[in-house]
Order: sequence, then C-alpha cells, then structure tokens
Amino acid sequence: MHGLILAGGEGSRLAAEGVAEPKAAVRVAGQSQILRLLATCDLLGCETVTCMVRDVFPDVVADVEEARGAWGDRLRIVTCHTPSSLHTLAEGLREVPRGTVFCSMVDTVMPERDWARVWMESGRHLDAGADAVLVVTPFVDDETPLWVERGPDGSAVRVGGPAVTPPCVTGGVYAFSQAARDAALRAQRQGGTRMRFFLADLVRGGARVATVEVARIVDLDHKRDIEAADALLAAEAT
Repeated sequence: MHGLILAGGEGSRLAAEGVAEPKAAVRVAGQSQILRLLATCDLLGCETVTCMVRDVFPDVVADVEEARGAWGDRLRIVTCHTPSSLHTLAEGLREVPRGTVFCSMVDTVMPERDWARVWMESGRHLDAGADAVLVVTPFVDDETPLWVERGPDGSAVRVGGPAVTPPCVTGGVYAFSQAARDAALRAQRQGGTRMRFFLADLVRGGARVATVEVARIVDLDHKRDIEAADALLAAEAT
C-alpha cells in the first residue's frame, strides 16, 4: 500500500486556543506530528508516502524535506491550498501511484501497536475485496463526531446521521482500493466538499466498507488533546 498524509487544514481551533504551531508541527511525545506519521509509514512498510501540506506552512515542508534521506524518491511533498477535506484527499490521490492507499489525517494519534494492527487488518480487508476500510473507535471526544453503524460482520452500513449504541465513530484513518479512489475523485469533480459526505455516499452506494476498531484515538483539535496524546503514548511505553 501507498501512504498518504493529509495536512491541508489550517488548525484554526488550536490557533484560537493559543497554539502557535499548525497541526502538522505540533509536538507529541517530543516529535512533530507529521514526522511521527512519516516514521509510522516507514515502520508499517508503505511503498511510497505522499504528504499534502498547506502552502502557508513552509516550515512544515522544510521539516519533511529533512526526513527525505530514508525515503528518497519514495517520498513526495505536495503543497496545497484546498477549500475542504475532500479536495485535499482528491488532490492527494491524484499524486499517489495507482493501487491501494493507507491514508491518515495529520492530527491522528495512536499507539504504535494499534497502527501496526490497523495496517495489517486494512490490508487483509482490501485483499478480501473490500472497497474501503474505516478505522473506528468507541472513544468519542469531538463536537461533531462522524458516527458509524455496523452490520453483524463489522462492515459499515451507515456513516453519518444520529448517534449509535454502542458508540462508534471514525478515527481519521482510512484505506482505499483503486475503485474507492476513483469514486473520491468523481465525488470531488461533481461538487463534493467534505470527506464525511463522500464516505456516507460510498456506503449508501453499495460499496463494501470494512471497519477496524481501536480502543482510543486522539485527534489534535484542541490544546487539551496534546496532553491526552502525550499521556496515551506514555502509557504504551510503560
């Protein structure tokens, strides 16, 4: 699988709370988030990795460039100024070589053991014919969570809409087959704006969307989330 890191957002909520760095540069357990994800992609075995970075953050681009030694031509850094998450995804997918893609939002924090399991199970689902994989969690800490209803086999039967019991929400990590990649590009060309609406339409359209559950995922949306992420990774190290 190819890796794709989406860092096209502005991080406005963090900035409003006094965090000077963009999400990609926020340090978790002593390392900037985008470099942490890049190292994770390397450990997982991504064939290539593409980093989509908002063009107003040249220091983030410079940090990623410094990590190029371990990747060489397998690393691609693309600056963007996209109006929505779906636009960032679509632009990224146009840059990634054909094939399956393992995609993460830049603000996603999980312990290393969970990344390894998510990678393995995502590949297994795609090999078995899934069109896409959603990484989900019962841990809800978001003002607008994206709820996922699952069927008996764990596949998503609804994305979005009212809350589900037991809780199940998306965690900012996805795996896409080539067919799902093509569907994302079509959705963006047809006026789609948000990734959550694309995922909902993918399920409604009959795509086979598998899920992989992780006990806790931290999204770096607020200043308090940085402390929660540090604590989550520290707990793994003990």
